[in-house]
Amino acid sequence: MGIFQHEETHESQSSSMSYALRWKHENLRQLMLAAIGAIAITLLVMLVAHNRAGKEIQLVVDGRITTVETHGALLHEVLDEQAISLTPQDEVSMPLNGVLQDGDRIIIKRAIPVTVNADGKQNIIFTTQDTVGNVLKETGISIKGEDTVKPSLDTKLVGQEEIRVVRVTKQTVKQTENRAFRVIKTADPSLEKGDNRVLQSGAPGIVVHHIEKVYEDGKFISKKVIKKEVQRKTKDKIIAVGTKKVVVPEKPVVETVSAQADKATVSRTAAAPSQAKSATKSVATKEKANNVVSRAGVDFEYKKVLNNVSMTAYSAEESGIGTRTASGTRVTEGRTIAVDPNVIPIGWWVYIEGVGFRRAEDTGGAIKGNKIDVYYDSLKAALNFGRKSGRTVYVIGPVKPELN
Repeated sequence: MGIFQHEETHESQSSSMSYALRWKHENLRQLMLAAIGAIAITLLVMLVAHNRAGKEIQLVVDGRITTVETHGALLHEVLDEQAISLTPQDEVSMPLNGVLQDGDRIIIKRAIPVTVNADGKQNIIFTTQDTVGNVLKETGISIKGEDTVKPSLDTKLVGQEEIRVVRVTKQTVKQTENRAFRVIKTADPSLEKGDNRVLQSGAPGIVVHHIEKVYEDGKFISKKVIKKEVQRKTKDKIIAVGTKKVVVPEKPVVETVSAQADKATVSRTAAAPSQAKSATKSVATKEKANNVVSRAGVDFEYKKVLNNVSMTAYSAEESGIGTRTASGTRVTEGRTIAVDPNVIPIGWWVYIEGVGFRRAEDTGGAIKGNKIDVYYDSLKAALNFGRKSGRTVYVIGPVKPELN
């Protein structure tokens, strides 16, 4: 028997090649995707292996630097390794899921609690700001006008702090003061003694004080006079006091023809000048013994005389000078002076040559010894007064002398 051999034909070879080409065409896309996936997996494995390798990084926590070695790939893994916990208010220089690289420097700033008192409210906040001013900006609290902040805005925060904002407001009000007029008596030699006449009627003056009041958080704190305004000047009452001697008509002397009467008359006439001279001398001696002098038409007795007294002037318009004296009275121009109580007792009247009668009502730290400070309503008048020296002052007593 012969062996039967398969007869290869041209048609069978052509069918095999066609099938192979068709399979390759249908599966080419899958082959390409499989190749890309294999490459990606390889790269990922290499990246993970690289990240899992040892890295050296720096952790800066609140300014303290720590160098650590880690195999962690992400920041939160390293923080867990180092037992570092965070709060939502803390600041970190990179995201917690950030990928770490060798040599990275991670800065962590922890938030601290700060108590803020402002506008009647108290809030406790956690912040990473470094100064008081930045904390207030962060919380939306604005500082206006003359508001005060304790501690100051540029104070550095180092731990638990308390910030207090004080709202300061100022209010200017007007206060009216009536000034009593003075009664001035002047000697008038054309009028007889006992004849007093009003030359000018008196009228009180009006002074308006502009007062600034200070409030902190709505609570009154202090006040001061910032300006004085004379609305109406004081008009003094002036009285003319007669000083002319009253002439009394003498009764006529009845003469007699008696020689003895004539002799007696002549004797009386001769003795009259001598008696008048003796009486005048007696009065002068009495005045000298009783320390009596006459000034500005007033005879008064003084306790002592101060020589070489120096004088200055002051005014309530000066900063820090009030309207109340050390004796409790209100300062009054034409009356009030400041003295050394060891030299002139408080409440006593004096007569100052070239100035007039004044009353010791006030004191001063710089008023020592033979020195007097004269009060004026106007600061300008006080400055114009300047400094005067070599004055004589008569210390009278607690009662002001009246005109004769």
